[in-house]
Amino acid sequence: MATLTHHESATAEYLELAPKTRRTFISIIVAGVILLAIGLIMAAMHIGGGHEAAGAAHGAAHAAGPEAGAGAAHHEGSPLWLKRLFVTLWHNNVFFVGVSAIGTFFVALQYVAYAGWSVVIKRINEAMSVWLLPGLVIFLAVFFLGRHDLFHWTHDGIMDPKAENYDAIIAGKSGFLNMPFYLIRMVVYLGIWWFFSERLRKISLAEDLNGGTEYFHKSINVAALFLVLYAVTSSMSAWDWVMSVDVHWFSTMFGWYVFASWWVSGIAVTTLTAIYLKQAGYLKFVNANHLHDLGKFMFGFSIFWTYVWFSQFMLIWYANLPEEAVYYNQRLGGFNGAYTWIFFFNLVINFAFPFLVLMRRDAKRQMIMLKIVSIAILIGHWSDFYLMITPATMQENNGFIMEIGVALIFLGSYLLLFTKRLAQASLVPVNHPFLDESVHHTT
Repeated sequence: MATLTHHESATAEYLELAPKTRRTFISIIVAGVILLAIGLIMAAMHIGGGHEAAGAAHGAAHAAGPEAGAGAAHHEGSPLWLKRLFVTLWHNNVFFVGVSAIGTFFVALQYVAYAGWSVVIKRINEAMSVWLLPGLVIFLAVFFLGRHDLFHWTHDGIMDPKAENYDAIIAGKSGFLNMPFYLIRMVVYLGIWWFFSERLRKISLAEDLNGGTEYFHKSINVAALFLVLYAVTSSMSAWDWVMSVDVHWFSTMFGWYVFASWWVSGIAVTTLTAIYLKQAGYLKFVNANHLHDLGKFMFGFSIFWTYVWFSQFMLIWYANLPEEAVYYNQRLGGFNGAYTWIFFFNLVINFAFPFLVLMRRDAKRQMIMLKIVSIAILIGHWSDFYLMITPATMQENNGFIMEIGVALIFLGSYLLLFTKRLAQASLVPVNHPFLDESVHHTT
């Protein structure tokens, strides 16, 4: 599959992607296209192409709660298949963009912490940000084409007191939820993330060429500024891209909840990539101690995700206020129980499974166990975002064939771009001042 090539120094390693591997990525895209086509056909055939389905969803939504009823009542007529396509494109893009940004967040966090253990895997995290610009393009396209199917607050007249469909609650949020400001924020979030990703990458590559500690200290300053900005923009992006789908509902913990899901997914991507590269003959300095630390990150932050999940759920359940409880009513028994099993599945795959498997020290040092847990975490948190976005948009007309197809298209495309970026520089930052510490890292 791969060969090891030495260049400027004894520690430099350059990825050479085999044609077979590239064909595998393309095959993933093709499989996704096939599943997407099957899903579109099935959705288009469902109850007359979507208009009758919208009526059925309207009735079910009123039974599920006021928020769902409002969303269905003002549906502006997109066929069911098209609406599902917009929803799944948004869902997958939120997931992949968030994981991409985590790559830069991980690099920045290591710099400000003066961490040395992670230097040999740093290039993986630098390459993870490759989806930020494609993600911005997809966000803009889907928003302009399908905003009425995704966001109830975008409907005409919804904030106009003279309109028949006027909603006083949504109108009260008009200073924040309006199209110009929303689009500006979207561009600003991704612009900031992309700029700092590229900046840290360029400094790192210059360090490879020239050496010295100047670049390390410069990276710390850039990383510190990025972390401050990311702390704000990541929470706000969660409000914009996910929480505003349920526009009447809000949670003060939601930014942390979405970040926790992105963060543990990003660590899983880092772990999987490191293992596959190691098995292909690369990253010769990565050892069981590095994998152990990555395993501890996945173990610890799976618990952190569960802590935030439980804190949000427990407070809403205990208060039992209708305007808050509607979010969980939709997902626990609403829409004829369409999402109940996913609700509990998320707890099992995102908490119980990684917690039980990674509890033992040896499991965190075994590639096969880390592979299984990493894949489970990625599937679990993809379904977590599915549960955040789909109930309020599709109501009972949900499905998985089209959604899995789009996920495979995103995955194959991401892998092509990700590996291309990995191949553009040495997999080992040869002149990083902490490289020797990382090479000899023990736990």
